[in-house]
Amino acid sequence: MGQQFKLPDLLNEVPIGIAVLDIEGRVKLVNRAWQTITGADPDAMQGLKCYLGLRCDYCFKGCPVMADKADFQTVSVDADIIDRTRTKVPIRLNISPIVNSDNVISGYIETIQDIRQVAELSSTASKAYSLGGLIGTSPEMVKIFSMVPSIAATDSSVLITGETGTGKDVLAEAIHNASDRAGAPFIKVNCGALPETLLESELFGHVKGAYTGANEDRPGRIKLAHNGSFFLTEIGDLPLPLQVKLLSFLDDKVIHPLGSSRGFNADVRVIVATHRDLKKMVHEKTFRADLLFRLNVVHLHLPPLRERGDDILLLKNHFLMEYCNKFNKKIKGFSKKSAKILSAYRYPGNVRELSNIVEYAVNFCDRDLIGSAHLPAYLTEQDILRPVTESAHAAQERTAPLEYSSAQNWDDAEKQMIMDTLLKCGGRKGEAASRLGWSRATLWRKMKKHSITG
Repeated sequence: MGQQFKLPDLLNEVPIGIAVLDIEGRVKLVNRAWQTITGADPDAMQGLKCYLGLRCDYCFKGCPVMADKADFQTVSVDADIIDRTRTKVPIRLNISPIVNSDNVISGYIETIQDIRQVAELSSTASKAYSLGGLIGTSPEMVKIFSMVPSIAATDSSVLITGETGTGKDVLAEAIHNASDRAGAPFIKVNCGALPETLLESELFGHVKGAYTGANEDRPGRIKLAHNGSFFLTEIGDLPLPLQVKLLSFLDDKVIHPLGSSRGFNADVRVIVATHRDLKKMVHEKTFRADLLFRLNVVHLHLPPLRERGDDILLLKNHFLMEYCNKFNKKIKGFSKKSAKILSAYRYPGNVRELSNIVEYAVNFCDRDLIGSAHLPAYLTEQDILRPVTESAHAAQERTAPLEYSSAQNWDDAEKQMIMDTLLKCGGRKGEAASRLGWSRATLWRKMKKHSITG
């Protein structure tokens, strides 16, 4: 140990900590970054075991320097050290042997890298990767993810636009959950699901006797959302008379139930969504311009899936894992042909349709890979891989598909899936619901939707 060594000045400028150890793991010399990261005094460390200066949790988990050196291999691990301020610092630790001319280990080179910044970037990336139930890494989605925290911090009205199935409902709930109102109700109403007379009562409530059949007082959905968020989906379907009443509420935050002269002050954050072009509807006088101005304080647009690049692959694999867990299947992935079909498809139903397609495929796949035969028939029989230059006449001359496999959209495919499962289960609805991963109530509802009797 009498011989003194000195690192070249260049190594002191390297931002990664470097230490040279002898065959027994004692410190011979360190660079400036090693000293900065650990906080150890290099002069005091001369001749001491490395672990006394590094104070690393890996040192006590079987460090190879302290073990048998005959089979030593280069080590690269993530670990934690405790610096001299008693701060836990995540590091990337590398240890490599120094071999002499006789191919015998004579010492070790140890490098350490502070990865706190890397961890922060990783955390940011994971947040950009998903938000609530939304997943994506495309620039458009990352931009939306980054905007949500600041939007959630306000009470401004939010307008979410995008095609059917892009995830507008999921984004609305994510905004609510990221806000200070997260512990309060998130109430949703679909403006296109009810006739005008019922919709008014659903939104604003009514008092007993307000109309025939109003046998008791009923609070509206806006009142139920008090202190929380109120989400109106398909706002473009809201009838003009109710647009006026909604505008009045947005101005004074007072609800007037049907048949009542007394109002109720509702503290709610309003979020609306639509797949329609509201500006065009304003020009056509089917949507009020003043209501659009009032709602369009913050505007978020969800892009269609076909414009999200590699997000299709990301979502496809995400749904595969989700439904494999749900149905207790061990499917490794997609065949080359099925993957090509899914990549070429345009997804008019967007993320919702992709989810449905993967659910269907997982249900019927009995192999390690999902093949084209496991995909809904409308994907393969339209031959979406055929060049788009094919003439319509040539397409019509192709062999007609079998009657059972004539699904032209997801609704047809879902109906076929239900019928096929019921057939396999001998009509036993409980077993069919279990195979499909639904409750009996969900199966009954979908059978009613598709007019399936039995």
